[in-house]
Amino acid sequence: MLERSKFWWAALGVVAAGCAMNEPKPEPPAAPPSAQAAVAPSAPPVDTAAEEAKALLAQAETDVQRARAKRALWSKAWEDLVAARQAAAQKDHARASRLARRASELAVLGLEQLAYPPVR
Repeated sequence: MLERSKFWWAALGVVAAGCAMNEPKPEPPAAPPSAQAAVAPSAPPVDTAAEEAKALLAQAETDVQRARAKRALWSKAWEDLVAARQAAAQKDHARASRLARRASELAVLGLEQLAYPPVR
């Protein structure tokens, strides 16, 4: 019986403490921003062609490395990857994208060729 009464006294104390706490007061609304503050500096334009070329070049690098590790790398895939790197360095994003995409495709084809039966 004593254990129960201690529990109820503790529960009553928690409830009383919760009731005694002050409610948070809402903050007054902020003043509307002035016209000068509303104009934010514009972010530099994102060059989507450069980002796409960079992503395709990274994918081609990965595919060529996988093909190279399995000894399935075609020489044309390597040549296209090197040419894509040079085009990216010269900021020729369209050419870099095209060459990187082709290098990646050829590397994947080289890996797929491993599944074919050997020819005698």
